[in-house]
Amino acid sequence: MWMTFLGGIVALILIFVLIANGIIGYMPDLKDMENPIDKYASQVYSADGELLGTFSQAKNNRIYSDYSDLPQHIVDALVSTEDVRYYSHSGVDGYALGRVLGKTILTGKSSGGGSTISQQLAKLLYTKERASNIIERGLQKPIEWVIAVRLERSYTKEEIINFYFNQFDFLNNAVGIKSAAQVYFGKEPKDLTIEEAATLVGMCQNPAMHNPASKNPKRVEAALTRRNVVMFQMFNNGKLTRQEYDSLKQIPMKLNFRRVDHKDGLAPYFREYLRTTMQASKPDKSRYGDWQAEQYVRDSARWEGDPLYGWCNKNVKPDGTKYNLTTDGLKIYTTIDSRMQRYAEESLVEHMSKTVQPQFDKEKKGRDYAPFAYRARKDVDKILARAMKQTDRYRNMKKAGHSEKEIEKAFKEPVEMKVFSYAGQIDTTMTPMDSIRYHMKFMRSGFMAMDTYTGHVKSYVGGIDFSYFQYDMVNRGRRQVGSTIKPFLYSLSMEEGATPCDEMLYQQQTIITETGEPWTPRGIKEAKVGEMVSIKWGLQNSDNMVTVYLMGRTSPYSFARLLRSFGITGHIDPVPSMALGATDVTVAEMAAAYTAFANKGIRSKPLYVTRVENSHGNVITDFTPETHEVFSEKTYVKMLDMLRAVVDGGTGYRMRRLGVEGPMGGKTGTTNYNADGWFMAFSPRLSTACWVGGEDINIHFDRMAEGQGAAMALPITGNFFKKVYADKQTGYSPEDEFEKVEGFNNPCAEKNAEEPTSTVTIDNMFN
Repeated sequence: MWMTFLGGIVALILIFVLIANGIIGYMPDLKDMENPIDKYASQVYSADGELLGTFSQAKNNRIYSDYSDLPQHIVDALVSTEDVRYYSHSGVDGYALGRVLGKTILTGKSSGGGSTISQQLAKLLYTKERASNIIERGLQKPIEWVIAVRLERSYTKEEIINFYFNQFDFLNNAVGIKSAAQVYFGKEPKDLTIEEAATLVGMCQNPAMHNPASKNPKRVEAALTRRNVVMFQMFNNGKLTRQEYDSLKQIPMKLNFRRVDHKDGLAPYFREYLRTTMQASKPDKSRYGDWQAEQYVRDSARWEGDPLYGWCNKNVKPDGTKYNLTTDGLKIYTTIDSRMQRYAEESLVEHMSKTVQPQFDKEKKGRDYAPFAYRARKDVDKILARAMKQTDRYRNMKKAGHSEKEIEKAFKEPVEMKVFSYAGQIDTTMTPMDSIRYHMKFMRSGFMAMDTYTGHVKSYVGGIDFSYFQYDMVNRGRRQVGSTIKPFLYSLSMEEGATPCDEMLYQQQTIITETGEPWTPRGIKEAKVGEMVSIKWGLQNSDNMVTVYLMGRTSPYSFARLLRSFGITGHIDPVPSMALGATDVTVAEMAAAYTAFANKGIRSKPLYVTRVENSHGNVITDFTPETHEVFSEKTYVKMLDMLRAVVDGGTGYRMRRLGVEGPMGGKTGTTNYNADGWFMAFSPRLSTACWVGGEDINIHFDRMAEGQGAAMALPITGNFFKKVYADKQTGYSPEDEFEKVEGFNNPCAEKNAEEPTSTVTIDNMFN
């Protein structure tokens, strides 16, 4: 009997020795024990401190929270409920184990409750899968005991509790206490009330059974009951008084539940742009086709000149590995102002849903090939086929090995799906091809606002709804800019000595191109033919004849070089027609280009991020504003005078009708067939760009009245400025003034304010 007893003890000791050395079961390396392998989501913050969102692995939205961020009552709740002798044991609670063993022997049934917080953490950290057989189940607990003891040797009690709260999965993509506090209550852990903290601690027993956000009323009731049990345990442990407990248990369950989804929340287009930009790889020329040669040059230049582009692959951690947005717990502080972002999103959706889309639907109602404008069936089929190949469904089927015929057949078979509407998503049944055509009827838009001096991007709206239309029309989409390009040409003329008051004889203009062909644009105002008109009048009324006249007095190559200095990076064809906006440009490039007109000829480059910190709060990278001189201060005075006239009495006068006050310049733009509507606006401290159009250039208004930039894009900008100016906390005001240039405040004088106004005509000047 004694040999059997002693043999059992020796065998038990041997088992623990073998477990501790990793011979039996799994035992993490000592280095891993000292630095447990953990993964945390990176957080994106606005300039005013609001959490915009996170970058996390799928279903693992864990955000690191420090022990100092935890309120004492949530620690008390955990200890009182899960491990009342937590501060007196070294990882394994012998008393609790004896109690559980005794109950099991007496009742003949398994009796839980003996696991310490350290054991539970060991299970969270290192037990990834449930034991599959009786031997593994028998060894699982001893392994947890050994790991728990090692954890207690390596860490303080506070660190173990912090690890536990950061590791626990509270469901609904809320991994860790910080995510849970935000998902269930919309607040930081330190702001949780006692009953809210008790609710989350109650979930630790069984998060599915005690889920307060469940659609099952019984589980919600179970969560409430469990919450009150936790508070009762706090009372038993002396952490709550009887009066506090009796009062708190009467409080009903109140949630501010917000399921985490990268498609939801504030600034989704901006967050996606940030993610793809920071994770970009160094351009590999072999991956670019011949038709992408210009794109390779642009990407290469961006890799070298933009510290944010490819940030994760340009910077390394102390261990020599590259940073990972989804696992390294970075804190990314952006320039976005959460209030201004909301105003931009509200202004865009309000105008698109209440004005632009209803007008467009009414115009196209009953047409055979709607929403396309007067296209033959074969042309419509080509457009839809092109759109089909850009869908995830097509790419997934192609990747799975399906043939083109199989894919086309699948796209013509009705399936259940959800489709977009401004009133909310619609559950319906239609073919994937019909859904493509249905979604193409919605007009799109892009808007960006940035500080003219610092380049800080304050608002970024890439489309009408990120869940359904993920193509970013701020930085990804390029569209013809129409007349918004004209101020760039005018500034070139001003640099060459012209003034706003110089005049020309108004008549049809024709330019002979390099190939010897005549180019005669449309748009002449017959009532003005034969009169003398000023350059200022030409820009104020967006007149094509004045613009073409100026284009004929300079070189397309000089103009192309100037456009580069304005920050236009896309393809530029140096031909006369580019003076009327035939060049494709992004919304972001246009917003940045127009900062020069408010900033004495200095263009500010868009700045999206101010700094990046690691999970410990140490700054890894600081980002600073970048500016470039485009034209002189003299030209600034001249251009400012003309562009302010556009808003005060020209094509942009609707801004004043909307009630937007304060000094402001701007320019409308509309391309052929009303395919693109633009409006550029700038105040002394803000520069904005807005585009509205269809997904395809063949989707557009028939009439100029509804399809011009002043009707489609201008109201979005006007409402944005009104909202921003009404909120004093934004720091922007209609009382801001444009800077003056010392000694040169007369836009029609050549040298200084004392000189008389120029009276020479532009014909004589160029001669």
